[in-house]
Amino acid sequence: MPERVLITGGAGFIGSHLCDHFLREGFDVICVDNLLTGNPDNVAHLMGHERFRFLNLDVSGYILVPGKVDHILHFASPASPLDYLDLPIQTLKVGSLGTHKALGLAREKKARFLLASTSEVYGDPQIHPQSESYWGNVNPIGPRGVYDEAKRFAEALTMAYHRYHGLDTKIVRIFNTYGPRMRIRDGRAIPTFMAQAIRNDDLTVFGDGSQTRSFCFVSDLVAGIFRLLMSSTHDPVNLGNPAEMTLMELAREILAITGSTSRIVHRPLPEDDPKVRQPDITRARTLLGWEPAVGLRDGLDVTMKDFRARLGA
Repeated sequence: MPERVLITGGAGFIGSHLCDHFLREGFDVICVDNLLTGNPDNVAHLMGHERFRFLNLDVSGYILVPGKVDHILHFASPASPLDYLDLPIQTLKVGSLGTHKALGLAREKKARFLLASTSEVYGDPQIHPQSESYWGNVNPIGPRGVYDEAKRFAEALTMAYHRYHGLDTKIVRIFNTYGPRMRIRDGRAIPTFMAQAIRNDDLTVFGDGSQTRSFCFVSDLVAGIFRLLMSSTHDPVNLGNPAEMTLMELAREILAITGSTSRIVHRPLPEDDPKVRQPDITRARTLLGWEPAVGLRDGLDVTMKDFRARLGA
């Protein structure tokens, strides 16, 4: 009988790619999503698959799943700055109550548990690049705090279940990830720039564009998550692409790839926007034998084709 994996937030950007990956690996997949920010189109191609099941559930309430569950991946959460402003309470609840419910299900089913955490636990970092040993620099009452602190609490709760209940847990700290199925109105740099460039609208760069990010293609991230789930480590592991670039460099790259006539315009920098972001992936290389393989130009080209198809361009 195939092993059974449950993915909360499975109709989201990363979650839906995880559903694809686990089905290819021969698992039965239960996709749980309340579609608050997830999109049923992301998993429409899986409906009717004999090893795929979709449950419309809010994991902040109660998760009832009959039968065995071997692995639980908790990816349910709004994940962009626009979401934090529109859905602050829901973001806090899914990071706290949702994580508690998912861990409780894992304990009941004796399942392996993986938490999707984030580089945002490092806040506006004073250490660069960021390694897992860095405790972070987070403003708990700023507008981004609802996401940052929810994920920090989720990590603490996950480690408490591991230490107190002996649960087999994993924590992945995900750095900026991109690829097909990102929401067009996501609010983060790549989908915003990509949609604006395809439409020949102005590209809006916040601040002077000197702030840096490190962008990992979604297939690389999913491969790393799978390796982490199957590993014996319980401490947090960074997954991301250490190739750092400024947002101005990213904007120019997207203009070049799309052949857009868009201008670059500047807007005020949002509150608590991190000035730098770059993962130290020494632990992932050492423990998982993982590092990203997809270059930015190749990844952006695939992403552009997806965006053009959805924008009808």
